[in-house]
Amino acid sequence: MKITAAIAQGPGQPFAIEQIDLDDPRSDEVLVRLVATGVCHTDMYFRDLMPLPAVLGHEGAGVVEAVGADVRKVRPGDHVVLSYGSCGVCPSCDAGSPYYCHHFDAHNASGARPDGTPTLTRNGEPLFGNFFSQSSFASHALANQANVVKVRQEAPLEMLGPLGCGVQTGAGSVMNGLEPLPGEALVIFGAGTVGLSAIMAANLIGCEPIVAVDPVAARRDMALSLGAHHAIDPTSTDPVAEIMRLTGAGALHTLECTGIPDVFEQAVSCLAPRGTCGLIGAPPPGSKASIRLDKLLSKGIRIRGLIEGESQIDAFIPHLVELFQDGLLPIDRLVTFYDLDQINDAIADSLEGRTIKPVLRMPR
Repeated sequence: MKITAAIAQGPGQPFAIEQIDLDDPRSDEVLVRLVATGVCHTDMYFRDLMPLPAVLGHEGAGVVEAVGADVRKVRPGDHVVLSYGSCGVCPSCDAGSPYYCHHFDAHNASGARPDGTPTLTRNGEPLFGNFFSQSSFASHALANQANVVKVRQEAPLEMLGPLGCGVQTGAGSVMNGLEPLPGEALVIFGAGTVGLSAIMAANLIGCEPIVAVDPVAARRDMALSLGAHHAIDPTSTDPVAEIMRLTGAGALHTLECTGIPDVFEQAVSCLAPRGTCGLIGAPPPGSKASIRLDKLLSKGIRIRGLIEGESQIDAFIPHLVELFQDGLLPIDRLVTFYDLDQINDAIADSLEGRTIKPVLRMPR
């Protein structure tokens, strides 16, 4: 079928709105008419790394239009959020950890279905698609029943796309990954969508103090309004020294959301004995950081990579929807809406700090 999509044309280049072709759903696939999709820094990360042209986007929300013969999870008319893909049969998936699927790249970053066939073509030529089993910078998407999550009809669908990645990554890294106890200190480095979602989750748990570190004043203000007790400007203050002053012995939990190696080193350096640093931000390929091994040993420090908030999506995303509708996870305060053909403005505003979470509304 013909669809409208925003196509990435080259590293750092603007997206172009074009008509392209979407394949018919196979037996385990779901055709979704997208209502909205979040724009994430991961999209820009892959735009500058992957073969192009490509249709990216991985925080889609929409309405099911058709399902393959073997799909039992959803049916036409259901409202859904799209998240990451997984194989369902590898040791990680079998152990209940699909976010560490042994075939994660094949389902999320190969540019095609796991068997190598394309989902998107332009003038008969394959496009890089099936991004996170969706490629949601488009009017319609083909997803797999494994990465489609049914949500309640009364929830505002255009707000829910970010739950599929950015929000679940931040909130889930706290709730499912680090699992702090009430009264334990948590420091978040980077107050974008992921970091602010982590702050909201930490506030629900009762962490204290919650400290945000970000160079952008508006984001520090937002962090404080969402439950952070302190917000540090790393351009004017040594964040490690300030965190040690605020906590005494350091923080039991830190989250690094920027992907910057020097910031990761700070997130490890300010840990208390027995502390854990969760690495969320995507660093440039081949990045390395310097960590003092004697401190790692003598303080019993742990360092963990955390993917997709360690979310089992069929349970966790509906839980996040409930928290949002109950006013406990105010993600609407992060969102600025743009039309699909304003995607380049949305990206520029996000990269320059004018917008926290851009969400693209699809043409009707």
